[in-house]
Amino acid sequence: MNKELNISGDFDRHDRDIAEHDLIESMLREKGIVPTRQRIEIAQVLLEKHQHLSADQLQARLSVSEGFVPSRATVYNTLRLFADHGLIREVVVDPQRVFFDSNVGPHHHYFDVERGELSDIPAESIKVTGLPPPPPGVVGEDIEVIVRIRRH
Repeated sequence: MNKELNISGDFDRHDRDIAEHDLIESMLREKGIVPTRQRIEIAQVLLEKHQHLSADQLQARLSVSEGFVPSRATVYNTLRLFADHGLIREVVVDPQRVFFDSNVGPHHHYFDVERGELSDIPAESIKVTGLPPPPPGVVGEDIEVIVRIRRH
């Protein structure tokens, strides 16, 4: 779980599950998302720690850890909803590879092309200079750097 979701201490597993469920429900409401059962279960798996998951990886984890398999459309729609509301971050590596990142803070990524895995690069590790001015009427919102790596 992210620090915000870390429920531990003297609770038994059932009490932790209830507390975690309530915390996630509250987080969803704060972001303007109606907390349905499926959204809560998806958020529990996705937000348990900083990670980068594809929709297929998330669906597979849900079937193992939560014991239910939401439709692919439900998973995609929920992930898009979460990203649109700033709960997670969508990382498009290429048109065939989209990951959903539970770390919404400023950072960049390494993409291991052989393993198909993303890992974080701290934002302060990369300096971007020399950008041209944006077109009239718009402002820059964010810069995301993806460094593709391969073993040799």
